[in-house]
Amino acid sequence: MKEQILILGGGVIGLATAFELSRRDYDVTVVEKASCGGQASGAAAGMLAPFSEIGEDPDDFFQLCLDSLHLYPRWQREVKEASGLDFEYSESGSLHAVYHEAELLGLETRQAWQRQFGVEAEIITGDRLRQLEPDLSEQIIAAMHYPEESHLFAPDYVKALEAACRRHGVTIAEQLEQVTVERWREEIVLRSKSGRIFQGDRLIVCSGAWAQELEGVFDLRIPVYPIRGQICAYDLAVGRINHIVYTSQGYVVPKANGTLVNGASEDIAGFQTEVTKKGIDRLTNWNKNIFPFLQEMTPFHTWAGLRPATQDGFPLLGALLEAPHVIFATGHYRNGILLSPVTAKAVADILDGKQDYAPLASCRPERFSY
Repeated sequence: MKEQILILGGGVIGLATAFELSRRDYDVTVVEKASCGGQASGAAAGMLAPFSEIGEDPDDFFQLCLDSLHLYPRWQREVKEASGLDFEYSESGSLHAVYHEAELLGLETRQAWQRQFGVEAEIITGDRLRQLEPDLSEQIIAAMHYPEESHLFAPDYVKALEAACRRHGVTIAEQLEQVTVERWREEIVLRSKSGRIFQGDRLIVCSGAWAQELEGVFDLRIPVYPIRGQICAYDLAVGRINHIVYTSQGYVVPKANGTLVNGASEDIAGFQTEVTKKGIDRLTNWNKNIFPFLQEMTPFHTWAGLRPATQDGFPLLGALLEAPHVIFATGHYRNGILLSPVTAKAVADILDGKQDYAPLASCRPERFSY
């Protein structure tokens, strides 16, 4: 008889994990209090850009992100095949742009340590930089070119993951409003607000920004906090911008549907997902420093999502020591889309009893309770 796996949370991490487990012959049920992908997952810009985003040092989190980026070419093909749905996956490359001579040393330092991981990166300036992106601001003096960095269209990716799960026999229970963990020590029992019961052999916690609500259940510190990220989008001719362009103040991502995604301003607002004038103004006031033509344009769409940030920046990823049938996979902050393949594989390997994946040493879910 197949093991019964309950996944608490139907965001990109929960759905990716469900898809992978279904391919390994587990009986999987995803339990979601709202709609699958309805929070941070569907609101993401879809960047797969670990080299641009992680510039400080080569820690376990960087290794997680790098491994996941390398999984993506095959992973996205498999999701498309399994779902029968297409979604944009663009190996566009990226430019990490800087404005001042003093910032060049930072690019060189980043290039040096990332090179040890086989990262392709080149600092480009002048005419060469403008050949890649002719409309770049003259204020930008240099950029690190990362040809490996990519992006996808997050809403369609999440829809495809959900469809792939359903096609592989995953049960998805949505719109439950509230889900309570009734029992978890010897067996897993979840109860919805309406009284619906879900039973399983193992539990995967993929609750995103709401994971902290489970502290009392597991008697465990779970410092995962919602960070509101606000984003806007412009109508833009396809081909006018060709790369992800990342700066210390934010990023722009050109999409194949003729939109330019500009993100993201961040603030602490609890679980509020309203868009604010202050948050969007922060984007529109500085994006002209990347592409001056944006000063004459008005965003046609604005939105916000809640990113699950942890106290130390690392996700909670791994089995509980005293209850190994309970596995946490949450707190991915702004890298949930990027980390979805490697998280799914890591969780599935834990269930399969395979050798520990080294980067998980820094992601132990109990680490805040010691």
